[in-house]
Amino acid sequence: MAEARPILIDADAMLGRHPRRDVGGGTVDELLAALDRVGIAEAVVGNMTAWLHDPHRGNAQLLDLVKDQPRLHPCWVMLPDSCGELGADFAEEAVAKGVRAVRAFPRDHGYHLAGADAAVVLHALARVRLPLLVDAPQVDWPTMETIARAHPALRIVVGAAGYRMLRQIAGAMERNVNVHLGTADLSSHCGLEWLVARFGAGRIVFGTGQPYRDPAEAVTRLLWSELGDADVATIGRGIV
Repeated sequence: MAEARPILIDADAMLGRHPRRDVGGGTVDELLAALDRVGIAEAVVGNMTAWLHDPHRGNAQLLDLVKDQPRLHPCWVMLPDSCGELGADFAEEAVAKGVRAVRAFPRDHGYHLAGADAAVVLHALARVRLPLLVDAPQVDWPTMETIARAHPALRIVVGAAGYRMLRQIAGAMERNVNVHLGTADLSSHCGLEWLVARFGAGRIVFGTGQPYRDPAEAVTRLLWSELGDADVATIGRGIV
């Protein structure tokens, strides 16, 4: 890397206190301090409340948390509309309120991401060009590929995929150009370099997984990689 550092935008961060993990209070001030500590310019942030308690309340709460924070961009949590919890115009409302991405937690929230109920929401996300973020432990790879094929205009970013998934990751990315990989927990030796050589830097999205992962991990792996400056800059700008 050259002396001038690239702009880093974290696509995988959360606000709010985790009820079962000692990772701090999850406040805006704590997150901004963490960004400053490791040189991250901005972050796309979700809300623990929307993930672990109530997506409707948590999404609304998130907008209040980041409304005066130009470095923090909201990421809502989706649900299928079968129970009417988030409304049929969820995707359009998200865009209107400045949401930059949408996360799915199908395992934790009890629905099939490739099922008919979720398909309506995924189609709407693709139509308004909002990327979908989903952690690998939340959905299996065959399901991920089913979604990618059914919604080819939907940009899917898979996070929390450890090195033991590289074979599945490579196959899914080879067959589906709309599947992208987040850098949180991408800890294999030279795995980042191998993925970029095979698929290009545009298929990799910088994310840290903070606060339940130390953001220095993803920053160090990217900035100390053997990638060229242009590739590092492409990955570092995340999804904003």
